[in-house]
Amino acid sequence: MSDNNPEIGKSISTAGYKTNYHDQGSGAPVLMLHGSGAGVTGWANWRGQIPALAPNFRVIAPDLVGFGYTERPPGFEYRFMDTWVEQTIALLDALGLEKAHIVGNSFGGSLALALAVQVPARVGRIVLMGSGGVAAEVTPELNELWAYKPSPANMKKIMSIMAYNQSLVSDEIAEMRYRATIRPGVQEAFEHLFPVPRQRWLDAQIVADEKLRALPHSVMIVHGREDRVVPVAVSHRLFEVIPRAQLHLFGECGHWTMIEHRDRFNRLVADFFSEP
Repeated sequence: MSDNNPEIGKSISTAGYKTNYHDQGSGAPVLMLHGSGAGVTGWANWRGQIPALAPNFRVIAPDLVGFGYTERPPGFEYRFMDTWVEQTIALLDALGLEKAHIVGNSFGGSLALALAVQVPARVGRIVLMGSGGVAAEVTPELNELWAYKPSPANMKKIMSIMAYNQSLVSDEIAEMRYRATIRPGVQEAFEHLFPVPRQRWLDAQIVADEKLRALPHSVMIVHGREDRVVPVAVSHRLFEVIPRAQLHLFGECGHWTMIEHRDRFNRLVADFFSEP
């Protein structure tokens, strides 16, 4: 981890570029996949989970290519969702891991499902938090997140969309996250990910019902009742279709279950991954 910036962890070669990732603890590996918000990194998304899970698990939190401090080769073209599936498999390979449990937040949940379908033997248990993966309309709030233009006020606005508890959205946190979006090349990379029309990028995350029904994995689905980014109906649908699923809903909670209900979320995840 960098002395100056906790978001910078280790670096490893994956699929032709270097991935920035955090790797703490020992035990069964748990891969934590972040969402698609502006300025997001693995550390920013999971800083409340990594130290809590590390005493019992090996926790690995990468920056997906296009986000954070992972290298972006010049002219890089994204192939939804194959680009991130390839990166994640390459990361597991580079770390010498045959299989990992996965926690996926929002876009990261969709990626977890894509991995489970494409390389089921590499995936253990799965936690989906505010996940995509089934047909849904882009909400006005998700559109705002993907349409972000850098300014402290805009960052505070999109962070306010994410949280039910507005006291979590301080000027200081918004300023820190805003500064992450004005590093050279960051905003350009972000705008390249989700250009209009944006519905196609949500549709690209859909996993067909028949593939979800065939999943052999145990899946824990977590969602905030007041989520304005991904409607709670998405998790209800995933629960209906995935055979070995359990559903946990949090009241007074937006899109940030891992922040707004951190301790309960951490206990749920640790217990789920500890089951025989």
